[in-house]
Amino acid sequence: MLFEDLSLSKSIQRAVFEEGYTQPTPIQEQAIPIVLQGRDLVGCAQTGTGKTAAFAIPIIHSLHRIVGSSNKAKQIRALVVTPTRELAVQIGESFDTYGKYTNLRQLTIFGGVSQVPQVDQLKKGVDILIATPGRLLDLHKQGFINLDHLHHLVLDEADQMLDMGFVNDVKKIVKLTPDNRQTLLFSATMPIAIRELAEMFLKDPASVTVTPVSSTAEKVEQRIYFVDKGEKRNLLYHLIRNEKLEDVLVFSRTKHGADNVVKSLRKKGVAAEAIHGDKSQGARQRVLDAFKNKEVGVLVATDIAARGIDIDLLPYVINFDLPNIPETYVHRIGRTGRAGSSGVAISFCSKDEAPYWKDIQKLIKVDVTVIADHPYPWHEGSPTEETAPTPPKNSNRSGGAHKSRKSNASKQNKKRWY
Repeated sequence: MLFEDLSLSKSIQRAVFEEGYTQPTPIQEQAIPIVLQGRDLVGCAQTGTGKTAAFAIPIIHSLHRIVGSSNKAKQIRALVVTPTRELAVQIGESFDTYGKYTNLRQLTIFGGVSQVPQVDQLKKGVDILIATPGRLLDLHKQGFINLDHLHHLVLDEADQMLDMGFVNDVKKIVKLTPDNRQTLLFSATMPIAIRELAEMFLKDPASVTVTPVSSTAEKVEQRIYFVDKGEKRNLLYHLIRNEKLEDVLVFSRTKHGADNVVKSLRKKGVAAEAIHGDKSQGARQRVLDAFKNKEVGVLVATDIAARGIDIDLLPYVINFDLPNIPETYVHRIGRTGRAGSSGVAISFCSKDEAPYWKDIQKLIKVDVTVIADHPYPWHEGSPTEETAPTPPKNSNRSGGAHKSRKSNASKQNKKRWY
């Protein structure tokens, strides 16, 4: 299917073609016609599948037909609720891109910054509002937001909102909207709590599932290093220096750990920055901009902060700490190998993380390349040896040769857009 087959308005087609996109991704191909029909939708898709455009484009199309070129006072007709400030900004940029030849006006609001500019824009009137839960409820309570005219409600990254404790806020928000709204729920995973939320707020929804969570990105080369826990920072620097890695996204399990990794790299002359919940909104945006502009070569992030990172052609993802939830591994490495490009996902596994790695392998069912030759292998005598996989013997401590089992990842390289 080509984009022109979706019967979208000429204004949207023009904006999309100018971005160089002709073929929708699977989630877009399936979801856009459903949304255009006015049906509620539950979409399950991992990061990098193009789900933002899957709801932004049909919403713009529908609202453009309603609003047209009218200059009457604008009302909030579409609301997108998303868990993080960074993700809200990315979604707002998508609405700007695809709606630039329409008369629609969008506004993105979030906490951590002054509400004054946001309130000023609300007073002028907006058609589309993208918001984090806290700031949305706060401004509604102050009387600056009216959702009585809402046509479309999007709950994006629903599983992440659940993890971050926003479920009660989401329920409050839904109750503020008209009963005859169209509701779209998107989530990377579908735990029972999300399914219950969908049953509570959606009416006879269509369901679209693309790329099961157990499957890792086809174009991602996966590698695993079995490394002594205290040597992870040294191994990270070793790889960055010896393999000349640039544009690297590193995942840390904790905010404190992310800061420590950055300090360690900076001491060795590597331009690195951290992004996590303790950073102010301004600081987080500056770090993201510096990374996108290649002023910073290594970005260290926690899982929650990384949900809002949308960077094209990211070549390397490194799991400095393995996640204790296997599905998180899939979401992390989905940050690379996007839009048909290749990518490399590198994981460090200390002996105490061996059970995590076993769970990940059960989920992904892929033979990951084990890198045997590196300077910082496991030491003998760990109490976790019985539960740990046996890493290959280290035969060359000076190099980073990529030996052992090869990934079974597919070689497909289809042109997709995001």
